[in-house]
Amino acid sequence: MGHVLTPPVLTTVAADALTGGAPIVVLAPHPDDESLGCGALLAHAFAQDGAQVICMTDGSASHPGSRDWPPARLAAARRQELLCAVACLGGASKDVTWLGHPDGWLGAQDQGAIVASIAEICRARGARHLFAPAPQDHHEDHRSTDRIAGWVAPKVPGVTVFSYPLWSRWDDPDLMSRILCHGPLALDPGRWRDAKRAAIDAHATQLGRVVRDDPTGFTMSAEFVDAFVEAPEIYWRAPV
Repeated sequence: MGHVLTPPVLTTVAADALTGGAPIVVLAPHPDDESLGCGALLAHAFAQDGAQVICMTDGSASHPGSRDWPPARLAAARRQELLCAVACLGGASKDVTWLGHPDGWLGAQDQGAIVASIAEICRARGARHLFAPAPQDHHEDHRSTDRIAGWVAPKVPGVTVFSYPLWSRWDDPDLMSRILCHGPLALDPGRWRDAKRAAIDAHATQLGRVVRDDPTGFTMSAEFVDAFVEAPEIYWRAPV
């Protein structure tokens, strides 16, 4: 059984310390990662200096056995879900960049063009902090996104990359021992908890409420959702 890991001793940080007093940019490998991993931080950022969510893939591979929801239709639905989720967190459609690369094939895309696009967004938004999934996450799209963030940083003077764990918090019981050397920081969802839950709930295709003809497709359990809503979000400065 999975679980969201929180170590017994963790440095709690204010949201302002994570935004750096400027708009933030969050890289989401798939639609829903932004809400699960960074929902509270995004809710704070949208209410203060602003944020940009860059969705790397179209999320179309979550239900490969569905005939009713072929990839193009599912991708369109997931794009709308992302917009709704960001709205729940206080953002708007202009705060979302949809790169739309094929789900599961991010590492095979033109990564140079992706890096250039993200770097330009960071410069345009005046971002100081860029958030990317932790390399400890097992999904290759997450790992590719982490690598891309590392390539973006040298192209944007003054930007710092932060990692946020997602799947590794759920399925790697040794995660905390692996990351304690990075000085992980905890952000209590606190007053943003309801907004975060609403944002996750907006991703209906991933909650078993939309796709009915693929029982083997991906579905977030209630236990999974509750764990990410209730537990602190975790971030650390990515090693240079």
